[in-house]
Order: sequence, then C-alpha cells, then structure tokens
Amino acid sequence: MQRKNIISLFWVGFGVNLFFFIVDTDEKTVESFFYGLLVCLMYSFFIGISNGLTNEFLNKKFPWAEQTRTRTIFGIIALVIVNVVVSYLCGYLNFVVIQKTATTETFFSGKYNFINWFTINIALMISAFLHAKGFMEELKKNTKKEVVEQKLIAKSANAQFESLKNQLDPHFLFNSLNVLTALIDENPGQAQKFTTSMSKIYRYVLEQKDKEMVKVEDEIEFAKIYCNLLKTRFEDSVDFTFDINNDDLQKFVVPLSLQLLLENCIKHNFATSSKPLNIRIFTEGKFLCIENNLQVREQLKESAGIGLANIVQRYALLTNDNVFIEKKEQTFKVKIPILIEKKSQTMTTYTSETAENIAYERAVKRVKELKGFYGNLISYCIVIPFLVIINLLKSPKEIWFYWPMLGWGIGLLAHGMNVFAIGKNWEEKKIQEIMNNHKSI
Repeated sequence: MQRKNIISLFWVGFGVNLFFFIVDTDEKTVESFFYGLLVCLMYSFFIGISNGLTNEFLNKKFPWAEQTRTRTIFGIIALVIVNVVVSYLCGYLNFVVIQKTATTETFFSGKYNFINWFTINIALMISAFLHAKGFMEELKKNTKKEVVEQKLIAKSANAQFESLKNQLDPHFLFNSLNVLTALIDENPGQAQKFTTSMSKIYRYVLEQKDKEMVKVEDEIEFAKIYCNLLKTRFEDSVDFTFDINNDDLQKFVVPLSLQLLLENCIKHNFATSSKPLNIRIFTEGKFLCIENNLQVREQLKESAGIGLANIVQRYALLTNDNVFIEKKEQTFKVKIPILIEKKSQTMTTYTSETAENIAYERAVKRVKELKGFYGNLISYCIVIPFLVIINLLKSPKEIWFYWPMLGWGIGLLAHGMNVFAIGKNWEEKKIQEIMNNHKSI
C-alpha cells in the first residue's frame, strides 16, 4: 500500500476518534483519547486496507473503461460483503477480545447489533469514496488515452486521404501527355483540339480533386468530354455508350472515378477498327458501372493498379459500401457505389483538433453523469448514518430514519441503473431488430 494511503487512513481514524471523543465520551482524559484512537485506527486500517485490496483486484479483473457495468455490479456486491465481514471482525476484536465487555453470544445481539450496523455504514461510506476515487483516476487516464488515439486516427486518415488525392494529378497528366505526344505525330490539327479539350478536363480535375464527392451529373459531363478526347485519339477504335438513370444524377460519387476507370479500359485493352473497344457507362441499382469487352493487351510490365486501388481506398474512407469488380470471359465491369447524401464535413477538415474536441465533449458528459451518481452515493453513505444517530439519540422510541433511508435508496438505485444503462439491453435489441427489418424491406 502506498504511503499516502496509509497517512489518509490514519487521519480518517483520528477524525472519527476526535468526533466521538467530543460528542459521546463522558470521561475526557488523555488515556481515553489514545485508547479510542487505537480502536479507531484498528477499524480504519482494517476497513481501508481490505477495501483497497478489493478495489485493486476488481480493477485488474474488470477494468472500469472496458467493463464499466460489470465492474459496478461486482463492486457493489464486494463492497457490501467485505465491509460487513470486516466490520463484524473489528467489532469482535474490540468488544470480545480487547475490552471483554461482551461474550461471543451477546456480541450478536442487543446494543452491539446497532454498533455493528453503524460501523458497517461508516465502512460503506469509506468504501464508496475509495471506489469513486479509483473510478475517477481510471476515467481521467482513459480520457487522455482516447484523445491521443483520436488524434492519431484523424491524422492518419487525413494523411491517407491527401495521399490518395495527390495520385490524381500526376497520373492523369502522365497519361494525357502520352496521348498528346502520339497524336502530334499523326494529326497535328487534332492535337490542337486535343490540347483544348485537355485544358477543360484539367480545369475540372483542379476544381474537383479537393472534394470528397461530386454529383453524378457533373462526373458524367466530365466523362463525356474525356471520352471525346479519347475518341479524337482512337477514332473508330473505341466506342462509348452512356445509359444513366435521371433519378441518380443528383446523387454523389467519388470525383474523377470515371476518368480513372476509363483510363484503365484503354490501358489494359487493345482497340482497333476491326475489333473496337466498346465501353459502356450505366447505372445498375445503387451502383454506377463501367463495362468493356475484354480484349486484353499484352503488358510489358505488371500494372501498378493505381486507378482501381485509388478508387477502392477513397470509397473505403467514405462509406461501408464496397466497390465490386466483375471479370468474365468476354467482359470486365467495375461497379462503384452511388452515395445518396453528401457529407457535411470533408475529411480534410476533420483534423486532430476536431477529434480532440469530440473526445473531450464525450468524456466531459460521461464524467458529469458519473460524478453525479457517485456524489449521490457518497452523500447517502454520509447523511443516512447521521440521521440514524440523531434518531436513536433524540427519540429512540420513535424510529423514523428508515423512511429517508428507503426513499433515498430507491432513488439512488434508479440513478445508478440509468447511469450504467442497467436493464436497457432490451431497448438496444429492439432498436436493432427494427433497423434490421427496415433494411430488409
């Protein structure tokens, strides 16, 4: 046990002894004071050490942060059992062994029952304080840990998103310049038109690359311009078909996804006038699809797969919906999810500061709830024993203390069940059941 805990237990014993020496001791002598101090220190150390060891064991077995509800339930059970056993043990040592004012038979009856009951309440008060203190320390430690983790997650996600976006510029520019270089030799006039179209396309790239999502309508218009650019290069060797549901035009997709997929079609397939490459862009359910007839080009080196990997990873940062790739004998199809609602906050604005604020607000709310409950519990353990003392000293024939004890106790129990969500499993299961039924409709 730490030195500061031993000092705390000494002052608790000293304070309890001083209180009873002033209020309830007829013979106020130095000897009686120190005798009472030794007895109170015995109670204080036995109760304090036993509760401290119990608290440490429960913290290791059921950590507050991971098993809050279980820790609370077992904590209350252990709190009652340990303090009842230790209080009766201390009382037996005091009255039967040391003072010898009671026998084993009389110790469990008469006035000693009241003394033991009062001691148990004091022990429960000390135990509740120790448990609350341990919980607050654990909560503080885990709150700091959560804030640090949220910072790391935010920084990692932000860096990943920026890295994925930065792939677009060099990738697009490299492929476009290759096409332009080839076109200059074959048809300088078409090369000039190509350069004009390329400038429009690159303007779109610069406008949209910092966005998480763009409207399907904007992406399709961009894809048509890009297809015209490819048509200029390949003429009758490629053919493009658009079949988009009008209801999907105002929904959203990842920007430049079509451009990357169209590049993949050209890169991995050969196209000639006799065997044209047919590329179809269409909607299918909640997906935007790009399909082409499979005419695999022989690759001098293995593809890096930048285009598809980029799209898959960017969608993974935004939604749980998957990107599907379907390869058959004659066709190759990629299906990208169409997103219904646009995010109100982009990944680039979700900084570590935002994560810290969210974690801090969540922690503050939880701390307030728990402080309220433990404050209520400690107040109960302090006030009720004093009401009992006042009742028994002033009017022992009229017992009324059990009314506030019972009423307040029921309120405390309800408060604890609400804070730790005890008995709410059925609500969560019912909500999940309704949500699952709604999804299956």
